[in-house]
Amino acid sequence: MSYLGPDFEPQQPRRSRRAPLTVALAALVPGALAGWLVYEAVGGSHGSAAAGGAATPPASSASSAASAASGRSSASSGAPDSSGSSGSSGSPRDDAKPTPAAPAATGSEPLAGKVVVIDPGHNPGNFQHTAEINRKVNIGNNAKECDTTGTSTNDGYPEAQFTLDVSHRLRTLLEQQGATVKLTHDHDDPPWGPCVDERARIGNTAHADAAISIHADGSATGNRGFHVILPGAVHAGGADTRPIVGPSRDLGERIAGNFVRATGSAPANYVGGGTGLVTREDLGGLNLSTVPKVFIECGNMRDSKDAAELTSGAWRQKAAEGISEGIMSFLRR
Repeated sequence: MSYLGPDFEPQQPRRSRRAPLTVALAALVPGALAGWLVYEAVGGSHGSAAAGGAATPPASSASSAASAASGRSSASSGAPDSSGSSGSSGSPRDDAKPTPAAPAATGSEPLAGKVVVIDPGHNPGNFQHTAEINRKVNIGNNAKECDTTGTSTNDGYPEAQFTLDVSHRLRTLLEQQGATVKLTHDHDDPPWGPCVDERARIGNTAHADAAISIHADGSATGNRGFHVILPGAVHAGGADTRPIVGPSRDLGERIAGNFVRATGSAPANYVGGGTGLVTREDLGGLNLSTVPKVFIECGNMRDSKDAAELTSGAWRQKAAEGISEGIMSFLRR
C-alpha cells in the first residue's frame, strides 16, 4: 500500500444521502463468519497473496473469532508496502458525524485505567517531505523507509485522511468507555511521519494495554475485504516480539470478529486464506512494539466497491465501532 506521492489536492468531501441498508449487507455477516469458522474447523492451511507481500499466517482460533463476532464485548503502514492499481471510487461523504466528544471520566467506566495507543497510518503531509520519509530506519531484522505516503482511492481520497478520520472516531468511542487514548500523530503535529520506529516507541513509552495502527490497502481491483496484520515472532537487533505474539493474536482475532459484525465486511479475498488474519515480520511498527499491537487494513481503496464504503462517513463510524468493540473485548478478558 505504498503510494509514491499524490500530485493532487484532496477533493473536498461532498454530502450525500444516507445509503439504505440492504438485505444483501445483512446476509454478508453470517456468511462471512460461517465461511471463516468452517475454514478453521477443517484445519486448512492459511494461504498468502503475492499482493502486499504478506506472510502466510498461522492458524487462528475459531472459538475466539466466533466469540468476538457474537459481541463478546459490552460496548458498542511503517505501513504494509503494496501498491495500488486501477478501479473507480468515490469522494469522501460526510453522511455520519463522528461520535461526540467523551464526557469527563468518572473512574467507573469499563476501560478506566486502560491505555490505548492509536496509530493513524501515514500522514497527510508525508508527500511534501519525501526526503525525510525515505530515509531508512532500523526495524530489528531489517532497515526500512521511515514512512510512506500511503495509497488513495482513484478519485483522490487519501489513505492518510481516512486513517485520521477513523482514528478520531475510535478515540471518542474508547474515551467514552473510560480509556486513556493517545494518537501517534494528529493533523499536522508533526507535519510528517513519525517514522515507524517512533510510532512503536510511542506505544511502548505509554505502556499501552493495546495498540492499533489504522490503514486501508492499495491492492488490485477485485481484491476486497479487510484484514488484520499480526506480529510474527521476530528476535533480531533491537526487536523481540516473542512476548507480544500471543496477546496480539488475541487482540487481532477479537477485532476481526467484531469488525465483521459491525461493518458487514468480509475478510479479504486476496490474503489471509479467508480468515481476515495475516502474520508479518517486515513491519517496524510491529517488530519494535513491546505492547500488544496489530494493524488493520479496513478495505481496498483501489476497488470501487470497497472505496464506496471507505469514503462513507456512516461506514467509517461502523468501522470505528467494530474496532472499538474488539479492543474492549480484549481489555476486559
